[in-house]
Formats: sequence, C-alpha cells, structure tokens
Amino acid sequence: MKFRSLFFVFLFLNGVLFAQQPIKSNTTEIYESIQKLNFLGSVLYLAAHPDDENTRLISYFSNQVKARTAYLSITRGDGGQNLIGSELKELLGVIRTQELLAARRIDGGEQFFTRAKDFGYSKHPDETLEIWNKDEVLKDVVSIIRKFKPDVIINRFNTESAGKTHGHHTSSALLSSEAFDLVGDTTFKSHNLYKPWQPKRLFFNTSSWFYSSKEKFDRADKSKMLSFDTGVFYPLSGLSNTEIAALSRSQHQSQGFGNTGTRGEQKEYIELVKGEFPSNGNVFEGIDTTWSRVVGGAEIGQLLKKVESNFDFKNPSASIPNLLKASQLISDLKDEHWKAIKSKEIKEIILACSGLYLEAVSSQPSAYPSEEVSFSIDAINRSTQNVKLKNVQILPLDISDNSTVVLQNNKNQSLTLKGVIPVDIHSTNSYWLNQQSTLGMYSVADTNLIGDPETPKNIKVNFSLDINGYITDYQKDVI
Repeated sequence: MKFRSLFFVFLFLNGVLFAQQPIKSNTTEIYESIQKLNFLGSVLYLAAHPDDENTRLISYFSNQVKARTAYLSITRGDGGQNLIGSELKELLGVIRTQELLAARRIDGGEQFFTRAKDFGYSKHPDETLEIWNKDEVLKDVVSIIRKFKPDVIINRFNTESAGKTHGHHTSSALLSSEAFDLVGDTTFKSHNLYKPWQPKRLFFNTSSWFYSSKEKFDRADKSKMLSFDTGVFYPLSGLSNTEIAALSRSQHQSQGFGNTGTRGEQKEYIELVKGEFPSNGNVFEGIDTTWSRVVGGAEIGQLLKKVESNFDFKNPSASIPNLLKASQLISDLKDEHWKAIKSKEIKEIILACSGLYLEAVSSQPSAYPSEEVSFSIDAINRSTQNVKLKNVQILPLDISDNSTVVLQNNKNQSLTLKGVIPVDIHSTNSYWLNQQSTLGMYSVADTNLIGDPETPKNIKVNFSLDINGYITDYQKDVI
C-alpha cells in the first residue's frame, strides 16, 4: 500500500502547483451569490459512498432555499467499479473524490469525507462497523458536523435496514444518528478541533424505493414527513433543479452515470428521525436564518437587502460601496463561525462585481523542492471603481512586489516573480494515502485534514488591494 501510494505520487502528484482555473461569475451568478449571502442556515446530507447522494435535494437546498449545503460521504468509493480506466481501490478513490468535487461545483454544495474505506460489499452493519473501526469513524463524523455546524442533517439511508441492504448504507445512517446525540456533548472528544454544536433536526430521505413499491409508499403514514417539489424551475439560469441535479450526477463517470435530466414536478420526502417536527413545513422552523441570527447582524442585513433589491444586472459594480460597508461590519462580528463564512462569501462577490481578474500562473505544471520557478502575475480591474494593487506575494516562497499600481478600467497589469521552492515543502499528493492503512480505515496523522476532500495547495499568491479606500487581501492558488 505504501509503495503504491508513493508511486502514484511520483507519477501524477509530485508537483506543488496544481490548481483549478479561477471562476468568473456572470451577473446572474453574482446575484444568486448575494441571495445566499443573506441566508444564514446550513444543511448536511449524509450517505456512504460517492453517487449515493441525492443531487436533487442538495441542489434544491443550495439553489432554491439558498442554504449552505454539504455532502458527507463516509467513504471515497474505493471499492467500486471503474468503467473509464484500470484504476481500482485507492486510485479509484482518488478519481471518485474528484468526481464528487466536480458534482459539487455544479449543484453548489460542499464536500466532506471520513477516513473510512469502501472495502467492498458488506452484508451487515455490524461487520461494516467492525472493519471500519466504528469509534474512529464516529469521531470523524462528529468532528465534521461540529466544523460545518448544520442546522439540519438528512440521511440518505434508513437506520432500520440492517441485513436488508448494503452494510455501508445502514452504517452511514447509524453513525449519523449516534453523532446527532453526541455533537452537543461537551464530554465527547472528537480530535479536539471544534466546539460542540447541536443540530436542530435529523431526517431520513425516504421514498417509494424503501417501501418496495409506489403503492405501499402512497399508503404510508406521512405525518412525520416533509415534501418538496425539487423540480422547481430557475428562470435566471434557464434550468430546472432536476436538470442541474442530473448534470451533477453525471460527473460520476467512472460509474457510468449520465443523463439529460427530467423536467416538471419532482417530489422528494424527508422523514423526521430526531428533533422537533416543524409544524409549518419548513425544515428551518425555529431557526433564525436572517442576519439577525448573529449579534450585530441587523445592520448588515439591512445593507445587504438593499444590495439584493437594487442589484443592477448591467452594472454590478454599483453594488460595491454597500458591499464594502457590509464587509467591514462582518469583520467586526463576534460570531467566528458566520464571520469566517460570510467574510469569504462577500469578498468573492466584491471581486466579481468589480470584474477584478487576479491570477498567478507558474511557468511549469510541477516542481520539486529547491527548484526555481517563474510566476506570471496578471491583475485587471474591469469597472469604474477605484482599485489599487498594493502588494503581490507568493507564499510560502516569501517573494513579493511592493509597488503600488493603480488598476485602471480594463487595462491589464502584468509582472513576473521568480522564487525557489522551499526544501521542506510537502508534495500535494492525496493526504489520506501518506500512511499505511487497514482494510477499513485510512490513517491520517494531521487531524486538521480529516474531513477535507483533498490536500490544500501549497503554493498560493496573495494580492493586497485598496478598493475605494478599503484594504483587503485575496489569497488564491497558483495555477
């Protein structure tokens, strides 16, 4: 296992410079980001494998409700088939990790994993949890919940299906149910990284499939169920939610998935497992999802409602003055959780509204410690806002340019920086493959990485900007 991982690292991931190209948002996407900025609520969907997730619900909560939405896949799907190549086991897990990340970029969700391995089909959850090392996987689940802080958790599978389906499926639901009771317990230690947090409700995403027929499901008691029309149409994007969900699900190419999606009404049901049933049909009943949720948030909410109401699709930069005011207020919040989330969101919106393009491109796709690399820097302001580039720094190479440059409307500023890759830098290989694993669990020495979908990029560029007198930094991966 160790040799195999290192071989894969050497062939494919020995570099330190890999990253996605910057996302350039259009005005519709900017407006939708502003709507999400004004919603302070979170939903976590939980299942066993990549492709187990219900992309209709993930997309619905992310794009219709505007909630911060994530999928926790207990495994990386290492034990599945591969219809597009010869990679299996650990290497397939790397592929399927990237497929899930591609899916989340489409449906708007975030992605998490535990250290558990997909070791193949299991007949019973008792077997699964023994091979996985239940106590350790449970710590992972609790830690991820405490980190993400969902108000609502939705399980894909039923806790009462032991022996009737894949043991991994039932185990994912059992772990979620137990974690729901432990995440708020101050005596339960889960890697000692995050403070206790108590979600409001736990649901099971039920359907006729779990009742063996549509007729039985139609007759079932639905007094503890909520239903949603996940076939809702989004006029701004010209797509139905189910079409977005199909595009997301089609990213599971190694499993042969792919379809054009459906249109029209599509009902999804969730059944209460734990917590108080919402009498008004809203999963967030009893939870303030406005800016009033946080102390000092009311003024921010008023500003951002104006931004949303007065948004000019032809001139999004007109929103920047109020966005900058709101950003300063957010930076003063005492609630560190929402402060971190909303600060990141609003900074990206300001960047998009100004048409600011900031990019650092390395002269080569990979590099080794002690090797010199050249970086091409581009910065352009495509708006009438007053923007100055005050500093550019490549981290952790500690090379920079401190020349203050006025970024005039639609005039590109370019510069080149050269530096040597530090001797002690780590390769950006898949962190969960760095140590010897067991049949059911990966070993991860750095507990801060547990839950992360991939290894953070080592080489970054930091742009220090003055936007209308407001000083802010933008840190991006080098590509």
